[in-house]
Amino acid sequence: MSHSTVRRPVHAPQAAHSPPASAQAMALYQQVKDFIARRIQEGVWRAGDRLPSENDLVTQFGVSRMTVNRALRELVEQGRIVRVAGVGSFVAEDKPQSTLLQIANLATEIRQRGHDYRCDVLSVERISANLEVAAALDLRTGESVFHSLCIHREDGLPVQLEDRHVNPSQVPQFTQQDFSQQQPSEYLVRNVPFDQIEHVVDAVMPTAEQAALLEMPAHEPCLLLTRR
Repeated sequence: MSHSTVRRPVHAPQAAHSPPASAQAMALYQQVKDFIARRIQEGVWRAGDRLPSENDLVTQFGVSRMTVNRALRELVEQGRIVRVAGVGSFVAEDKPQSTLLQIANLATEIRQRGHDYRCDVLSVERISANLEVAAALDLRTGESVFHSLCIHREDGLPVQLEDRHVNPSQVPQFTQQDFSQQQPSEYLVRNVPFDQIEHVVDAVMPTAEQAALLEMPAHEPCLLLTRR
């Protein structure tokens, strides 16, 4: 099974910051790094939020761009944020554990915020695997695979596009399910035992089709989550 999700960007709220006197002796880059890490840990900035720009952080802390760059670089190395040149920095998704359950947690996450969740299944079909899909599923190019495309909505707003490819040998009844009653991910959680999940997060510019489905400007960056 292989799937990718594209999430709309959420802009992190700006916050004034004056380092306490006790922090003056701390390395300047560490002050910037700790400030960002603390706001992520406290939930002020959540997965997918875009961080203040380098220029904003330089102004906010009164430090050099090199200092800010080092703080951001170390946060990337620790897996706390994702950076893309010319696009910005984003809070990284938490690493999944050893089950597929984390794939299906978006609905719970939205409902816990007291918001309405809906999943629109745009298509469920059988297609021939191209080179990229075949490599991800360890199949030969042209072999038959299942493909589903879904839009996840929060209070009616599209927040995530899920593009999934499934090896038919693992779940041969996949295309026969009523996905208006359960998400494809929920069905797979119940029917496919997985011990490991490869999980990659990148900040990317959406394609024109992805931007249209997410009802967002094509020049706005998104988080791309790839799992298999």
